[in-house]
Amino acid sequence: MSEILEQAIKSTSRNRRIAGADPDKRRQILDGAHEVFTARGFDAASVSDIAAAANVSKSTLYVYFEDKEHLFVALIEREREAQKRGLYEILNSDLDLAHGLAGFGEGLARMLTSDFAVSAHRIVLGVAERMPDLGKEFYERGPGYGTQCLAGYLARQVEKGVLDIDDTELAAMQFLDLCQSTLVRPRLFNAKRSPAPEAEIKRVVASAVTMFLARYARDAGKSKA
Repeated sequence: MSEILEQAIKSTSRNRRIAGADPDKRRQILDGAHEVFTARGFDAASVSDIAAAANVSKSTLYVYFEDKEHLFVALIEREREAQKRGLYEILNSDLDLAHGLAGFGEGLARMLTSDFAVSAHRIVLGVAERMPDLGKEFYERGPGYGTQCLAGYLARQVEKGVLDIDDTELAAMQFLDLCQSTLVRPRLFNAKRSPAPEAEIKRVVASAVTMFLARYARDAGKSKA
């Protein structure tokens, strides 16, 4: 009898360890959440709605995600990973400075003006005041992470003698803002209902690169003297 009990205990422990570990089931839930959050927004979406859209029970959903907030954060992270794949690799490539900045800026603009990114930003902005932790996590994993990656790239260019920057974090934020100019804000406020055309993204980012290098390129000051 003791052997049977011991086996039962081991089996229960093993089942608990693998609970919530099925990647297909997790993806299924996230797909359902994507559908519901996009259609209804964060506040109007319920766990029941998401479970129904994902074709799982609420109890199964809770095995994978603690609550609706954690599910939303996981969904944002999944979409970010899919969209930014390759974006930050540009900063580690052998491209010259101007082409590296342009490639990064164009990729960023495409990502930020996509339907999902716009929807996610609207939702987070709508709940950030009463759910500051969610807003903080969204910022740190998105804009904050992007700023740090770009600041590191700029620091390497300073070491090479290509750029003259005292505060690379500030310069990174400035470049990120320049690349979003006229593209992101109209989308957030629904003044433009579709992602920016590729030609417009290239035009805006090219201007951003020109302005940025006019300020920070090491030979820029000499040409003005």
